[in-house]
Amino acid sequence: MPIEPGQIYRSLSSRHHPVDGLTRVKVVGKVQTIPGVWGFGKVDIVTVTRDGREIRRRAIEATKLHESALTKDGQPRRTGYILEPPN
Repeated sequence: MPIEPGQIYRSLSSRHHPVDGLTRVKVVGKVQTIPGVWGFGKVDIVTVTRDGREIRRRAIEATKLHESALTKDGQPRRTGYILEPPN
């Protein structure tokens, strides 16, 4: 499944927000396919707070966003973000 604006991903690590739990991010841009200022293969995201606010817009490597919590070898992922199922 391609990365699309509006998708919500959750972090596989709670080390950054031990009180609030896992971090959720929302894709707000398309994956950059042309090298430029923001870099090749990056996508704009925002952090989604518990009350649904969108804060801290930034670009991250698209390779950090995954469809599944398992690697292609069937091992659990330890880093990055996994896609949450649509509501």
